[in-house]
Amino acid sequence: MSLRIVAGTHRGRMLRAPEGLDIRPTSARARESLFNILAHADFGLGGASPLAGARVLDAFAGVGALGIEALSRGAAHCTFMDKSPVAVRAIGDNLRMLKETERALVLRADATQPQPSRQPCSLCFLDPPYRSGDGPKAMAGLARAGWLAPGAVVTLELARTEDAEAPPGFVQVDERRYGAAKILIYRCDG
Repeated sequence: MSLRIVAGTHRGRMLRAPEGLDIRPTSARARESLFNILAHADFGLGGASPLAGARVLDAFAGVGALGIEALSRGAAHCTFMDKSPVAVRAIGDNLRMLKETERALVLRADATQPQPSRQPCSLCFLDPPYRSGDGPKAMAGLARAGWLAPGAVVTLELARTEDAEAPPGFVQVDERRYGAAKILIYRCDG
């Protein structure tokens, strides 16, 4: 399986996903729409884009498509988190291919029970397995462990018919549907 970077410095470049890696990548259409929303919507950040110069966390990263798209579009740094060793290797391979290892950190970790962080992120992508219930658990765990800066924007991809109740401290600011996916966007206020 191959995925194409939609825009930015790596526009048109392909990411590789190893055979047998059980992933469900965000479609190019949904990624493009999500990044357009991030570039132009006001999330109570005084009109500032949450992407430009951001520290980003791509949790349940798979092959790293969302985080690499963020780097391509101007994010300063991205931490990729996935508990699959195959996914971690794939992310590392894609970062090396794009010469983005200096602006990235790849962690083999469970986003629902992360280790503490001393460098909070202002933008977080969560793309857990559909119907797992891991999205809200990861939001709570990442906030508790210091991964999310005050005012951080958090995107959560779910199945179109799936619902999620955000933990305390998160305010939903947008919701979009793309094919089989639903993307909820939150601001971390607590």
